[in-house]
Order: sequence, then structure tokens, then C-alpha cells
Amino acid sequence: MKNISILLMLITFATTAQELSVMTYNIKLDYPIEGENSWTNRKPMFIGQLNFYEPDIFGVQEAMPNQMKEMDSLLPNYGFVGVGRDDGQDLGEYSAIFYKKNKFKVLVSSTFWLSETPDKVSMGWDAACNRVCTYVKFEDLQNHSTFYVFNTHFDHIGVEARKNSSKLIIKKINEINVENLPVILTGDFNLEEDSESIKYIKSQLKDSKEISKAEPFGPIGTFNNFEFDKPVSRRLDYIFVNSRVTVQKYAVLSDSKDLHYPSDHLPVLVMLKLD
Repeated sequence: MKNISILLMLITFATTAQELSVMTYNIKLDYPIEGENSWTNRKPMFIGQLNFYEPDIFGVQEAMPNQMKEMDSLLPNYGFVGVGRDDGQDLGEYSAIFYKKNKFKVLVSSTFWLSETPDKVSMGWDAACNRVCTYVKFEDLQNHSTFYVFNTHFDHIGVEARKNSSKLIIKKINEINVENLPVILTGDFNLEEDSESIKYIKSQLKDSKEISKAEPFGPIGTFNNFEFDKPVSRRLDYIFVNSRVTVQKYAVLSDSKDLHYPSDHLPVLVMLKLD
């Protein structure tokens, strides 16, 4: 009888503790004047990098419609959710979420704008561009557990926009996650660690780097600006989690080829366990 009880406990743990790898990646928009750092030149390594690490879920920023189509074609094991920020359909940059189709089912997905009117296409506060947050409620196809992933890209100019975007995203997470499910927030926040807005987010969620059980791996920063000969020290890209998520490992990936990075940002990859 004792052995049966232990077996049942192990089975219960196996079905409730879910492990997954999550990445955030600003892929750098397809900008024609980039020369040798153009999307055409960067794309093979970018796709190869994703195929090598095989994250279960990854959020992208700055993905233009043509880049979305190419990723959809070249990464057939992944589905995605997301919309273009300039029309709510397919115009402008996406902050899309890609996921392994054989592992997860999309239960709910939507996008809101980082503005005073988040439910419609709009530019917020002093921002220079429309900015969005896309989110998904996933179901794990193996154990049927559910969790949320939010992915965003804050404005690069507007100080008030970044400050208010931080507050809005936390507000939205609290409104949407009424079941207190595990939450993962990925993105390029265009903010460094000592900013008040990052401190505010960290007062509500946990920084995956700070709570990683293993020693964080890779460069301190995530923004390389295509400057291969300089240290990467500016950290703009983050993965935050709520209390239902344990971070096993954290890494900033500085892969390169022929003295070139696949993007002007380095991807962040974490190994997580969802309670």
C-alpha cells in the first residue's frame, strides 16, 4: 500500500510539474540599408540558431510581415499568434509568439496596444510608434496544464510611454490571469536594469536572471548594435515570471558567424519549470 501511495505521488508530480524552454528575441526588422547586416544575410544563421536550440516557445520583436512569412515557412514545427501593430492584422511589426505545434494548444490569444486605448490600434503617450503586447493562454498537450505567455516591445523614444506601458502590462496580466496560472512575460523593454519601470515590473514579477538556479550564462547585456568588436553590456531584453514558475537556467546567447551576429540583439533563453 505504501509503494502504491509513493507511485501515485510521483505520477501526480509528473503531470503537474511542466518543464519548457522559452526564448525572447528581437530579430531586427528587415531594413534594406543594413548592408552586410541585412535580413537576407542574417536569415540563414537566425533560422539555424532556432533549429539548434529548439525553444518550446519564443517571442519575437521587430518582425515585419515578410519576416513572419519566412519564419512560418522555414520553421514548420512552429505555429504562431500575433498581428501587425499598425492595423491589427498584417501591417507593421509583430510582437508574435511562436510555439511548438506538437506540444501546445492555443486556448486564447489576443493583442493589446500600449496606449491609453489598448483595445484598438493606437499610439500611446509620447511614443514614436505603435506598440503592442501579444499574449496566449496555452494548454500543454501532454499533461493538459495551462499557462500564459505575454510578449512585448516597448517604445525606444517615449519615456512616459515606457513608464505607462510597464504599469499597463502588469494591470492587464492581473486582469487576464484570474485563475492565477503560471505567467511568462518576454520582450525587448528598451530599458536597463536600474530604470524605475524595470524596478516596478520586478516588484510584481520575478526577473528570470535573478532567480535562476544555475549560474546565468553568457554576456551581461543583450543589445550588441552589430558591434562585434565590443563587449555586450546593455541589457534591454528580459524574461519575467510569476511565483508559479521556477527558473532552472538562464542564458544570453552570443552565437555568431564570420564576425557577424544574426541580429542587433542577443536572444535570451531560459529553462523553466511550471508549478
